Amino acid sequence: MTPTPPTPEVAGLLLAAGGGRRLGGRPKALLEHHGRPLVEHAVRVLRDGGCGPVHVVLGAAADEVLARADLSGCTVTVNPGWTEGMGSSLRAGLGALAGTGADAALVLLVDQPGIGADAVARVRSAYRSRTGLAAAAYDGERGHPVLFGAALWADIAAGAVGDQGARAYLRAHRDAITLVECSDVAQAYDIDTVADLKHLG
Repeated sequence: MTPTPPTPEVAGLLLAAGGGRRLGGRPKALLEHHGRPLVEHAVRVLRDGGCGPVHVVLGAAADEVLARADLSGCTVTVNPGWTEGMGSSLRAGLGALAGTGADAALVLLVDQPGIGADAVARVRSAYRSRTGLAAAAYDGERGHPVLFGAALWADIAAGAVGDQGARAYLRAHRDAITLVECSDVAQAYDIDTVADLKHLG
């Protein structure tokens, strides 16, 4: 009998360092959603979607987030350079995951509460190898979450600058990305401005 191959370990990587500049400086991780900080909601989404372990990158008001949010069971990295933009937080998160044995990282942004566990599970299930790339798509347009095979982390981190995150890397490797349509189970809006707060429960 052929042995069953081991289930790949897909770590959840939550980027939650933003300071909410256009929200009057309210850190996004602490925005309330269904009575709890938004960062808690996003951690639950990653877990319910089948990701583990879960790594969280904090930045703005990190001490307050740690005091108010239940992040038990998560590995937390505080990014001192969070003001440089999302790229520095992605570098910090991938750096924390390096050497953990995870086969891939599934990256979720804290300010997209319309993306739930169903979308995470779909993208997670697109894992094929440690050199693989997959991303949720909304009506054919690439969005989040994004899955990065572990063999790619160093190259992705090297190009993650400013507020671009992995955008340039993904653009350069678009033909290698498995797009997973999620528009029927998720909405990819961001909580960026005061007007966007209407999306929070």
